[in-house]
Amino acid sequence: MPNVRFFSGETVPLEMHKVRVVQKLNLPPIEARLAAATEAGNNTFLLQNKDVFMDMLTDSGVNAMSDQQVAAMMVADDSYAGSATYTRLEAKLRDLFGMHWILPTHQGRACENILAQVLVTPGSIVPMNYHFTTTKAHIVLNGGSVEEIICEKGLQVTSSEPFKGDMDVAALERLVAEHGAEKIAFVRIEAGTNLIGGQPVSLANMAEVRAVCDRHGLTLVYDASLMADNLYFLKQREDACKDLSIREITRRIADLCDIIYFSARKLGCARGGAICIRDEQMYQKMRGLVPLYEGFLTYGGMSVREIEALTVGLEETMDEDMISQGPIFIEYMVNELDRRGIPVITPAGGLGCHIDVMRFLDHVPQAQYSAGALASALYIVSGIRGMERGTLSEQRNPDGTEPLANMELVRLALPRRVFTLSQVKYAIDRIDWLYQNRALVGGLKFVEEPEILRFFYGRLAPVSDWQEKLVAKFKADFGDSL
Repeated sequence: MPNVRFFSGETVPLEMHKVRVVQKLNLPPIEARLAAATEAGNNTFLLQNKDVFMDMLTDSGVNAMSDQQVAAMMVADDSYAGSATYTRLEAKLRDLFGMHWILPTHQGRACENILAQVLVTPGSIVPMNYHFTTTKAHIVLNGGSVEEIICEKGLQVTSSEPFKGDMDVAALERLVAEHGAEKIAFVRIEAGTNLIGGQPVSLANMAEVRAVCDRHGLTLVYDASLMADNLYFLKQREDACKDLSIREITRRIADLCDIIYFSARKLGCARGGAICIRDEQMYQKMRGLVPLYEGFLTYGGMSVREIEALTVGLEETMDEDMISQGPIFIEYMVNELDRRGIPVITPAGGLGCHIDVMRFLDHVPQAQYSAGALASALYIVSGIRGMERGTLSEQRNPDGTEPLANMELVRLALPRRVFTLSQVKYAIDRIDWLYQNRALVGGLKFVEEPEILRFFYGRLAPVSDWQEKLVAKFKADFGDSL
């Protein structure tokens, strides 16, 4: 990665790519945005993309492909079985991770389904640094439970700690002592804690977790969906990794794991996924579920064109210029908001910029889904679609009570190589205005609440007329400006 300094002294991220294909965007007027938010039940997942200016909902499946990925799609071997295209993906995964046994899937949650069906039994426990929504849902569906044992620093919203995604190793030991190793289905490490700021995991912490697993005969599973960001942070922040290549760091991670799975909608900038397995017997247990749920063993629900693009994308993940683009733009956005006194998760992590809603909207109770309310408000005043990551993303307890999330966040994802610096500055400006007018924002209540993964398609309504008041203040300050 080149070290570029601006003569002016300004510190801004520098794109290490040029844009050759563009897609026109639309910024509707604020009245149309309010109508769209209402129609979507104040759930940003239900907004139509035609009504969105900057789609910062997720980086899943929306990262920009490289020219080499697009070119590779034209040489795909379109075969149901025995495809040479799949053989190239298999060889690439073996090269990067050093694991022989590979199972393709259509995306990351398909991997989670297979892992849970094979490894989770009623009453079993899955310790992890932090849960992801679909991961937890699959484990619970198969009768297991999740134990989050994130290190204490992981839940500190403002910090200078470089690896807030680390697992509490002492807590893992206590968990095994209390329940017995036979109750532990597997131990899961997520590369970048999605729900609490995309914070990375250190290689040293992974080695300590591996040692515990070895002592007790436990299986260590690594969710590599956000590994690209984590690789960048390891190279930048961990002394033991500074003189290693990205490829070498990747292999050191893999050597600590029994199973690696990932969503290619994140890792590799394509669409699909895979499970990489060290042990042949484990592979045999999982193999039969791929034809049952995904497709044949040489495509697993992916098209061969996606497989070709993924193979190239995985190799490009070894390029520090490529994997740095997300983190450096996120860091710029986080630092600018922090400089203006706007509460964000620090230090900057991967995946996106995370607004700390408990400080941003300290007057809105969590039970009124404050993060969902802020995501709706931000869309109304800017056309920016972010994602709620808080209580709305949890699900009710069996007795109907509402568990409150550890954090209330609005995640503003920055898909790789998608947004320009001026668009990021626009987002910062509108967030700044909203923060100055935060007292106008109120809460939300459910009008349609699904039982499972309610944040995907539940509908909510404002608890008062706060949205109309927000629109009126926007028009008073900006006039006819969008």
